[in-house]
Amino acid sequence: MNDATMSGLWLEDRKLSFRRDLPLPKLEGDEVLIKVIMAGVCSTDLEMVKGYYPFKGVPGHEFVGRVIESSGHPELLGKRVTGDINISCGECERCLNQEPSQCMRRRTLGIFDYPGVFAEFCKLPAKNLTVVPDSVSDVVAVFAEPTAAALRILDQVKVRPSDRVIVVGAGRLGLLIAQVLKNTCCDLKVVVRRPEPAVILAALGINAVYPDEVHGELADIVIEATGSPEGFDLSRSLTRARGTLVLKSTFAGDVRINLSKLVVDEISLIGSRCGNIAAGLRALSGGMVQVGEMIDSVFSLEQGFEAITRAGEPGVLKVLVKP
Repeated sequence: MNDATMSGLWLEDRKLSFRRDLPLPKLEGDEVLIKVIMAGVCSTDLEMVKGYYPFKGVPGHEFVGRVIESSGHPELLGKRVTGDINISCGECERCLNQEPSQCMRRRTLGIFDYPGVFAEFCKLPAKNLTVVPDSVSDVVAVFAEPTAAALRILDQVKVRPSDRVIVVGAGRLGLLIAQVLKNTCCDLKVVVRRPEPAVILAALGINAVYPDEVHGELADIVIEATGSPEGFDLSRSLTRARGTLVLKSTFAGDVRINLSKLVVDEISLIGSRCGNIAAGLRALSGGMVQVGEMIDSVFSLEQGFEAITRAGEPGVLKVLVKP
């Protein structure tokens, strides 16, 4: 199959195109070949098109697929899987310290130096894969990676029931983070800018507020998930002295930060990235996180450009791509 070609989206010089002549991923080492069943568009994908990373290749990193070439792992052949997006070397200091997501030679699925999932086929090391239970549908399984990213916050910050917590941003990731935090029984508010996510949050029993409604409030923990410099400014203003500000956004461009204010108020600033995929799947299969109301539309691979465009429109939540 190595001489075969496939269809997929190609990103080069910030331009996205659909191609039918892409080479099938060439397997190396412990990698397996995966037929992509469904992929999700996230905010990072949109920022990639804007130049978040100087990436050339197939973008995309949220997926569910089926292993069709197991490369020495027969137990995976035919299995429905999703996977960790961080391709680690297994040899550097961080890998040996059980921190593969921060590997010093890390490559990242569809983001940095590794082909992604907006194509008919993708590849990943076998160690990166998690088998999807039969009880979890393809549509739900696509959310495993962003749900894991939401859960990562609880690995990094102790959230107590008595804590006042504000999530700034109610987009694709913000809604998942809100559901994860709800289960801690904290005093939770989510800042929204549009009525659509407010309706979703209300149905989940989560308090949605608009920016002018939180003016002057201070929280023990603030999660920034807007993907904008303005969102960071609002998040900072809502964090109490000696509080914790968690940053989840990745976007092209710079943010101006008043470092003196952070120092004087002794703010703990925490960057938060990827989480445990198996934990994400458990949260989804157990109903801890619900995603049905977040799905906006499903596009074919040939409609990939339209999918990315749709996902970038104001208020649009999850857009899926089905090869």
